[in-house]
Amino acid sequence: MALSASTTLPYTVPTVIEVFTDKGFLEHMSRKAGGSLESMMLDGDTSGAFTLVAVRTMPTDRLPDMARKFVGETLTVTQTEHWTTPDADGSRQAQVEMTVAGVPLNVAAVQSLIAEGESTRIDLQGSVTSSIPFLGGKVAGAAEPMIGKALSVQAEEAQRWLSNR
Repeated sequence: MALSASTTLPYTVPTVIEVFTDKGFLEHMSRKAGGSLESMMLDGDTSGAFTLVAVRTMPTDRLPDMARKFVGETLTVTQTEHWTTPDADGSRQAQVEMTVAGVPLNVAAVQSLIAEGESTRIDLQGSVTSSIPFLGGKVAGAAEPMIGKALSVQAEEAQRWLSNR
């Protein structure tokens, strides 16, 4: 399933990166989704190229009932983001990979933070695939809108987070 989402935040790219890599914010976002942040690893300085790995436990209540029978009540989701160094205008890109322990569901995407003056446009383009026999298309189809919605929620929560500091 194709994945495409876009939103804009009224903050600069470095400010958005600061929030998206803040452990407190990642914990907050995990709780907002009904899950928990199990671990976070930041490799490198966020002013240059870096990698962020977040492992979350997430509920399966939004998956189709047939899929929930196979995966149980929670899933362990590992999200790996390989961020580039900033472009001359401050824009950045990340190769994003999401895997789900014990489930053949994968997300491969490119998240772009595009500098637009004092604002940042966040674009996400990628794909969601699942190789579960007979159910793969349904599982990927159910996951795709949740991931797109997660970007919107992340942006809304980032804006609240920043306005409260």
